[in-house]
Amino acid sequence: MKKIIHKANDRGFADHGWLKAAHSFSFGSYYNPSKSHFGLLRVLNDDIVSAGMGFGTHGHDNMEIVTIPLKGALAHKDSLGSTGTIEFGEIQIMSAGSGIQHSEFNASATEEVNLLQIWVFPKLRNIEPRYEQKRFNPENRNALQILVSPEREGEHMWINQDAYFSLGDFDAGLSDTYHIKKEGNGVYVFIIDGEVIVEEEVLNKRDAIGIFDSAAFKFETRGKAKILVIEVPMQ
Repeated sequence: MKKIIHKANDRGFADHGWLKAAHSFSFGSYYNPSKSHFGLLRVLNDDIVSAGMGFGTHGHDNMEIVTIPLKGALAHKDSLGSTGTIEFGEIQIMSAGSGIQHSEFNASATEEVNLLQIWVFPKLRNIEPRYEQKRFNPENRNALQILVSPEREGEHMWINQDAYFSLGDFDAGLSDTYHIKKEGNGVYVFIIDGEVIVEEEVLNKRDAIGIFDSAAFKFETRGKAKILVIEVPMQ
């Protein structure tokens, strides 16, 4: 087993006034050659967007983009004709494929929105762009729930990569084992909230650990915790 520790205060930070962003990997003006990606995981941004503000229409191509609101709601509009609001408890995925234009704005005029935006390199390039949004069961506690999977069938959303996203809310004092779903994949474990011991490493809110060359990892919660596990090919 090999491990990489990324502490919360070692992330890149940008303050644009209306946008406060923490970058787990090189992004925008933040560049760290030792933190450019983890396998095919390219971006993990922790964004806080002021009320009524957001990202105007802009383009992406050949990237799988997953958005997870942690607080508040985000208004979405894209060149596929998709419009709507993504709220806490919902997940959005876009296959940018051959090219897509979209905008994202805080849906509230009074409250800020906090979201994770995650980019994964695609398996197939130049596919037809695609958008999907889904609400997941908030009652499913003390277990990692698969949100995103390369498998076409099931309650999860599909991703154009051999990648899996799992999210879980846990009570204190619980332990579990995550088994790698595809041989050769690694996992990037991001602690959204709480204190968690992952393979003997104590991690707190917004800390992360990358694990590879292993078939599984063990974790234990010291308090209530929210954990995101991103499993991706390492090359």
